Amino acid sequence: MKNQNSELFDQRPIMDFDFSPSSHRGSASDANFAFAFNDSNFSDRTLRIEILPDLPGSKTGGESFSSVVDWARKRKRRREEINKDNPVDELMRREEQGLNCNVLDTEDGPVYDEEAVAMVEETPSRTGIMINDPVAEATEGNDPSLNTNSSNVLHVKTIHISSPILAAKSPFFYKLFSNGMSESDQRHVTLRIHASEEAALMDLLNFMYSNTLSTTTPSGLLDVLMAADKFEVASCMRYCSRVLRDLPMTCESALLYLDLPSSVLIAAAVQSLTDAAKKFLAGRFKDITKHQEEVMNLPLAGIEAVLSSDSLQITSEDAVYDFLLKWARIHYPNLVDRREILSSRIYRLIRFPFMSCRKLKKVLNCTEFYPDLISKLVLEALFFKASYRQRSMAVDEANVMYHRFLERAYKYRPVKVLEFESPRQQCIVYLDLKREECSNLFPAGRVYSQAFHLGGQGFFLSAHCNMDQQNSFHCFGLFLGMQEKGSVSFAVEYEFAARTKPGEEYVGKYKGNYKFTGGKAVGYRNLFSIPWPAFIADDSIYFINGVLHLRAELTIRPNDLLGD
Repeated sequence: MKNQNSELFDQRPIMDFDFSPSSHRGSASDANFAFAFNDSNFSDRTLRIEILPDLPGSKTGGESFSSVVDWARKRKRRREEINKDNPVDELMRREEQGLNCNVLDTEDGPVYDEEAVAMVEETPSRTGIMINDPVAEATEGNDPSLNTNSSNVLHVKTIHISSPILAAKSPFFYKLFSNGMSESDQRHVTLRIHASEEAALMDLLNFMYSNTLSTTTPSGLLDVLMAADKFEVASCMRYCSRVLRDLPMTCESALLYLDLPSSVLIAAAVQSLTDAAKKFLAGRFKDITKHQEEVMNLPLAGIEAVLSSDSLQITSEDAVYDFLLKWARIHYPNLVDRREILSSRIYRLIRFPFMSCRKLKKVLNCTEFYPDLISKLVLEALFFKASYRQRSMAVDEANVMYHRFLERAYKYRPVKVLEFESPRQQCIVYLDLKREECSNLFPAGRVYSQAFHLGGQGFFLSAHCNMDQQNSFHCFGLFLGMQEKGSVSFAVEYEFAARTKPGEEYVGKYKGNYKFTGGKAVGYRNLFSIPWPAFIADDSIYFINGVLHLRAELTIRPNDLLGD
């Protein structure tokens, strides 16, 4: 006899499993069928829900939101433990789900993971559909769909359901109803869940009719989100994500959203929630120097959210590298584990092209990364520093995800350095400042470059907005300073230059020589010999495409390297 039920589902291409309210306004999937929920007059099947005791350590009802964090981690550990006992590949489980009950045969019957699994059970008295929770195993010799008096069943709920409504919202139920029926009179569906999942499942079923939820607490919404993921109700996942995203967020909740099971995290329906969590953490720890201890204690997901930000305020990319290496040593004390996490996840957070050449040389000798990977990253960084295609490399599609060629908001501005050992020890330093950065210096600000080295000594450049020598007007000044303090004396010849229009070549502006001692600086208060308004004006000859290009050339004077 022809299966009449199959005709109802022959039009699968038009089913709107993953509808979006913004793009399907007025669609059938968006309709409100709340009036039909658990009403036999509008239902064609009966859903029997058997409630089982929770596993030891599982979440129980009434817990606060902080407990949900622990529950989520326990749930993740529980999933991992179950997966260890079940060698079936996750992809196979997804494909077999709802279609095949012979996934893994054991003495007591099929064993599944935490995903809901459909099975067709036949008995002499009636035929029904059994949906087993992963941890609920059938008692040998008994029909689990009929065994309501089993000692492990706490209680049973029976509700009336409409298969077209559930199938329209869920690929899981679509496959169940379209492939799991062999006769038209099969109307009984049995579902086994744990007690902690009961409220969430009822909310989910109600949502599939009404497109709304009664629960508003973070813990309740997370429960429903997990249930929606299990039963593939993408519209409910989006709904939960949107409500959670709009609630006040904390570090704990943000980390929880980023630590959901992988099946949830990869779903497009929760992308807005995970993006909001990452944005919150990146903003909360934007100035990492003020929160070093807190950030050092973050888990991997939190570290990735904070350190991937373009707006991270930190002294330099060298400091990012040092910080992440320290974090990895704390959280992954075993060298093999640490090398694996550094070389698979953490390296993506480090923007090697903006590290100093001095630091890159040290990185090459680091044994905590895979050698081939670190060599490739350092060579790539050096090529970027020497390349005229930096802008195109920065916007290259392949690099957009990790922004490895985009400069952060460093507290100390990056510099490019050329070093020469002969015939004299010399270095040429290039410092670029955007017009906006220069504007922010007014009326008495200053910005420092990252350190560079000459003759084993550390130096830096600093740009100032200050008063001229006669204290009559504001102007732009540039200074050269020596980092180390102490009795070392260092004689240096220096010259400052800047690119100018229309030729856009470097033009010398100031030169001199100075015997440095630790902590001293030398420079010129009015580098361009013009007032501040003329320097910063839109038609200023010193800004080329909105950037001020400065150059400092330092040379050690012969026989003048002195030390006490």
